[in-house]
Amino acid sequence: FVNCYIDRLLVGTLDVVLDSSARVAPYRILHQTQDSQVYWAVACGSSRKEITKHWEWLENNLLQTLSIFDNEEDITTFVKGKIHGIIAEENKNEQPQSEEDPGKFKEAELKMRKQFGMPEVEKLVNYYSCSYWKGRVPRQGWLYLTVNHLCFYSFLLGKEVTLVIQWVDVTQLEKNATLLFPECIKVSTRDSELYFSMFLNINETFKLMEQLANIAMRQLLDNESFLQDKSLPKPRRPLKNISALKRDLDARAKNECYRATFRLPKDECLDGHTDCTLWTPFNKMHIPGQMFVSNNYICFASRAEEACHLIIPLREVTIVEKADSSSVLPSPLSISTKSKMTFFFANLKDRDFLVQRISDFLQRTPSKKPCGIDREWKWNVADPSSELPSSSPLAVSPTSALSHRPVSFCAGQVPTASQGLLKLFRRNSEELSGPKGAKEKMKEESWNIHFFEYGRGMCMYRTAKTRELVQKGIPENLRGELWLLFSGAWNEMVTHPGYYGDLVEKSMGRYNLATEEIERDLHRSMPEHPAFQNEFGIAALRRVLTAYAFRNPTIGYCQAMNIVTSVLLLYCNEEEAFWLLVALCERMLPDYYNTRVVGALVDQGIFEELTREYLPQLSEKMQDLGVISTISLSWFLTLFLSVMPFESAVVIVDCFFYEGIKFILQVSLAILDANMEKLLQCCDEGEAMTILGRYLDNVVNRQSVSPPIPHLHALLTSGDDPPLEIDIFELIKTSYEKFGNLKADDIEQMRFKQRLKVIQSLEDTAKKSVVRAVSGDIGFSMEELEELYVVFKAKYLMSCYWGNNRAAAARRDQSLPYLEQYRIDMEQFKELFISLTPWACGAHTPVLAARLFRLLDENRDSLINFKEFVTGMSGMYHGDLTEKLKVLYKLHLPPALNPEETESALEATSYFTEDVTTEGNATPLPLPLKEKGTSPQDYRYYLRMWAKEKENKKETIKDLPKMSQEQFIELCKTLYNMFSEDPVEQELYHAIATVASLLLRIGEVGKKFSNRPTRKSEDCKANNTQDPVSEEESPTSEQSQNSAVEQQPQADHEDKASVDAQPEKTQQENQTLGDGSGEGQGSPLQLLSDDETKDDMSMSSYSMVSTGSLQCEDIADDTVLVGCEGSSAAARYGSTIDTDWSISFEQILASMLTETALVNYFEKKVNILQKIKDQKKVERQFSSSSDYELSSVSG
Repeated sequence: FVNCYIDRLLVGTLDVVLDSSARVAPYRILHQTQDSQVYWAVACGSSRKEITKHWEWLENNLLQTLSIFDNEEDITTFVKGKIHGIIAEENKNEQPQSEEDPGKFKEAELKMRKQFGMPEVEKLVNYYSCSYWKGRVPRQGWLYLTVNHLCFYSFLLGKEVTLVIQWVDVTQLEKNATLLFPECIKVSTRDSELYFSMFLNINETFKLMEQLANIAMRQLLDNESFLQDKSLPKPRRPLKNISALKRDLDARAKNECYRATFRLPKDECLDGHTDCTLWTPFNKMHIPGQMFVSNNYICFASRAEEACHLIIPLREVTIVEKADSSSVLPSPLSISTKSKMTFFFANLKDRDFLVQRISDFLQRTPSKKPCGIDREWKWNVADPSSELPSSSPLAVSPTSALSHRPVSFCAGQVPTASQGLLKLFRRNSEELSGPKGAKEKMKEESWNIHFFEYGRGMCMYRTAKTRELVQKGIPENLRGELWLLFSGAWNEMVTHPGYYGDLVEKSMGRYNLATEEIERDLHRSMPEHPAFQNEFGIAALRRVLTAYAFRNPTIGYCQAMNIVTSVLLLYCNEEEAFWLLVALCERMLPDYYNTRVVGALVDQGIFEELTREYLPQLSEKMQDLGVISTISLSWFLTLFLSVMPFESAVVIVDCFFYEGIKFILQVSLAILDANMEKLLQCCDEGEAMTILGRYLDNVVNRQSVSPPIPHLHALLTSGDDPPLEIDIFELIKTSYEKFGNLKADDIEQMRFKQRLKVIQSLEDTAKKSVVRAVSGDIGFSMEELEELYVVFKAKYLMSCYWGNNRAAAARRDQSLPYLEQYRIDMEQFKELFISLTPWACGAHTPVLAARLFRLLDENRDSLINFKEFVTGMSGMYHGDLTEKLKVLYKLHLPPALNPEETESALEATSYFTEDVTTEGNATPLPLPLKEKGTSPQDYRYYLRMWAKEKENKKETIKDLPKMSQEQFIELCKTLYNMFSEDPVEQELYHAIATVASLLLRIGEVGKKFSNRPTRKSEDCKANNTQDPVSEEESPTSEQSQNSAVEQQPQADHEDKASVDAQPEKTQQENQTLGDGSGEGQGSPLQLLSDDETKDDMSMSSYSMVSTGSLQCEDIADDTVLVGCEGSSAAARYGSTIDTDWSISFEQILASMLTETALVNYFEKKVNILQKIKDQKKVERQFSSSSDYELSSVSG
């Protein structure tokens, strides 16, 4: 047995180490004939239960058939063929995978799902052999990367390790090498740090892990879930062990890099790229690089970063032809454009295929120009078909083609429709004729020469010379044009003619929270500039911001957008400013302008990291002062426009549109470097902010032809010494000299790392905010609430992963308060309830969960938020016996109790419709739902709702409606199921049988009074007008309980006829029960004597317990029979429900208090933290040696 056990351990270990698709299992069924030494694996299982199930199937479906064969060889052949056929059929039916996925990958995916319990919708992306370091011991196994999870499995010498981590829980991913962990990947979560090493290709693995974690962060940030791209072209040759999902993610990464490099629209997809050379006429050279081809563009990037970049829109291409090859110019390709430019590419490896692809894309490109394209560049109206105008200076034409615009926005009515605000507010002519004007004209001439040599428009060669001109400042007349080109906004504008005008028309007169915020900030946007001291500028700014808010409601409007947009409007017309704003918010500064300014926080983290690297002396000081977090947001969000004089800041914007965020970071580092000595001497944050403020206020642009505009921060410069002026161009030059080696690719890599940290930090802040908001009214501790929030949020995210129609993702509205953002439906609530409830009811638990969900869902939208969830949980875990019984009582009244669950739904519904409307405190009426964004009162509605929640709602026992007989039967069913697995279940069954019998008789006694005509009319009147008895007149809940219990032994028959008030009636009923005598001649129930009742109850309760199978239906029937007379009562209760019968909560409570076992059950404490730990525990490590030994002995 020992040798066999060791063999099995070694086989299992080798399977895991050597074969990814092996099913590692401690139990196997093997087929072997007597004369053969070969074993054939028939089935395997990870548990005794699973392998037993397989064996039973073999007995029923295979073993009987084997008797018909004559020899063992035929038996072996039949068994092998049968098993292979079953496996093939199972894979075919259970795994409807894409045809592109290779067979071995499909098998690995099937094993992954079985091993980790993943549903079919959870897709495997790739799997890798690696080691997981548990302590100092490496465990060799297999790492499975799925869309939503990181999973690891190892089986080593009887020890099994299983890890399942959600990507949304990952806080940090690092690739590093240490003495202990040679070249490993570190995966950090809030609770642990995991190390994986010994990868065959660690770079590929790490890159894929980054992509998947980034997708998870997008889901947390903007609810953007992963959808596989089904339109990917099939590979030209089969790819070994690469899934369609892996190809999809690789394509996404390439697309993002391609779009970022050439500033292309977000929907542009790269089709392919190839090595080539480009002939550059400006220096007569063949520059090596790569050509990129996509649906709408042909781009080129040189190997040397700054040598040359080229973007050719296919809408501009007229001719694509293959030129004659030569030894000097092999495989050349010529591309001509409408602007009379011709580009020569050579050294193309697969020229014929490339030409065919370009031709296919050209055929899909509309040949007829859409309306509005005829104004390609407004300074060259004479040649409307060209994007390359002559090199003459810009001449604005107020009659520029705007035929696609609505009439109300034509140039005649709205001046800003055709030109920027700076054109409308002319400068002083003396400035133009002075030295500054001459300098400006020299700049314009330099650009015109550049246009002549390198081209003008979208097809311009972009080289180091272009960047040098940008650093020297773009002339005001060319600023709008070049901003559009360098940002890529021009591409989106010319392909969406009339889009802005339509948005303005649609948004006119519309009013929501975003428009209200826009109106509030309009007059705060550069109020010192004359262009925004009149209605022309304000109206244009209003239209652009409102149009964007309607284009992108996810962002809507964010502070700082008004400052940036106002500067754009100075140099561009409204439509151009709008598309520049689109480029800023959606591509160049991603996630900057949302409610949580995540993008700015991410770049702030990058800035801190760069400060540590480049300015280590200053970094620690700045961290201590907390300055970086303060300065970086204002610098980055407004591109220095709010902290620097306008004439200087606009030069920063010039360079930003050409270089991107890289330039903002290097200028920020240069500013800190210039003030290092002073900052190191600072004592507090205020002093440091003053130093930096004074410095920025005195950054001047001596070449500006615009009159100086007063800067709002000028007050900081007050002092005895005259301020030292800093030339903006010197600052830019210094930033390039000291920090110009920053790479865009490195910044994108750092952005990923910081995005993980920032979003997880925001999620932690949200958790704390929610927990603080609900902690006041809930019995759970802060720690318990935080753990409950984690499992609640995880359940919501699971529905986003595996929901059939992804409806869960649509539920989350990020504009709502944190408390309202995560909401779960009934099915998700049932899963949480089953794992967390202290009231386990076996098969009845989902029914109880559904009732609690309906009780908590006050607004009837079939969703509950976190506060409603913990309110329901708290009712079961906290409070005294009365509070817990109150919750249980409500679960058996409408709306918690679905009328369809009872035997006579119609009577139950009609009965409780009256009770709920008259005693309305039990179930609040649903609040009217308001549609977000339809009126300006969205947030006011929530404020009113929170105010109502803060009000003390004291619900007394008397506010609860009475319970009908069928509802009482449902309550008894629940209690019997609840006690079925308790250690003292015998005592509890006896106690509940006693209480149920007592309450049934109380209800029968109550019928006598409700059946009297005078009594009935009084009851109806009391039901229609709520109980007028004041709190002073009515006893408290505890007093009524005590009095009811104490007066049971007493007997006073004469008082029954004269009873008037409800409390007296209740006491009288209890007295009658306690007496045990008859009800009189008119009573419908003949009560037994004390002894008979006691014996009957004892017999029935113990007989029910001894049966061993406590079915709800049987228990209910027995319960009804207890204390009833003969078979007539049984027939009556078994067939129909007595609609006149009712019981109150006070009577149930008083009866429960008489049984110690019931009191102890409901007052015992349950540790919810342990239940949460069991619910979300994902790491298992156990030894199965005992199972092996047991298997061997039993065999």
